[in-house]
Amino acid sequence: MADWTWVVYTGLEALIALVCCLGNALVVLAVCVGVRGAPHEPTFCFLASLAVADFLVGVAAVPLAVLLDGWVSLPPRLCLLLSCVVLVLTQASVLSLLAIAVDRQLRLHTPLRYKQVTRPSRTWLTVAICWSLSCVLGFTPLFGWNNFSAPAQSGSRNGSSEPPEPPPCTFLSTISLPFMVYFNFLGCVLLPLLAMTLLYTQIFWSLQGRLRDSSPQARVSLLRERRLACSLALVLLLFAGCWIPLHLMN
Repeated sequence: MADWTWVVYTGLEALIALVCCLGNALVVLAVCVGVRGAPHEPTFCFLASLAVADFLVGVAAVPLAVLLDGWVSLPPRLCLLLSCVVLVLTQASVLSLLAIAVDRQLRLHTPLRYKQVTRPSRTWLTVAICWSLSCVLGFTPLFGWNNFSAPAQSGSRNGSSEPPEPPPCTFLSTISLPFMVYFNFLGCVLLPLLAMTLLYTQIFWSLQGRLRDSSPQARVSLLRERRLACSLALVLLLFAGCWIPLHLMN
C-alpha cells in the first residue's frame, strides 16, 4: 500500500472512530442522565449496553483494524487475542439488539406481566449474560479454531524440527475462514438478525391490527409504541447495512 493511501485510510479510520465514540458517548449520557428512571427501564438499559459496545468499537476495534493490517509484527497469540476483541465487540452489539427486540415483543404481547418479567435485576442480569456470551463466542478462536494451529500440525507431520514461520499479523490471516463464515457470520450474526427481523415484523403487524380496532385513548399509546419500534428497527437496519457488507467482503 502506498504511503498516501495508508495516510488516507488511517485518517478515515480515525474519523470513524471519533464519530463512533462521540455519538455513542452522547447516547449513554442521554440514557443515564437525560431520561428519568432510565436504569429501571429495560429498553434504555439495552440501548445503553448497545451504545457502550459501539463506543468500544470506536475506542478499540477501529484502532485494532488499523493495527491488524500487517503494519506491525506481533507474537501470534497476541495477534490472535487482539483479533478476537473485534469479534467480541461485534457480538455484544448483535446480542444487545436482539435483547431490545425481545423486550419490545414482551412489552407488546404481555403488558400485564411485563413489569414483573422485566424487573431491573433481571434486566441487568440479561445485559451481563449478553456480554458474557459475547466473550465466549468472540474468544472461541483462542481455543484452537484459528490459522496458527494448522501450520504447526503440518510441520510436525513433515518431520521438520524447525517451527514454521508465523503468518503476518492481519485479521484474515489469523482468524480461520470457516470460523468466520459458518460460526461467526451465519451462526452468530445472520441468525440473530433474521430472528430480529421476524420479531419486528410481528411487532409491526400486531400494532397495525391493534391501531385499526383501538379506541382514541389507546391509539395514542400504540402510536408511541410504533414510533419507538420504527426507531429501533432503523438502528437494526443501519447495523445490518454496516456489518453485513464487511462480513461478505471478508
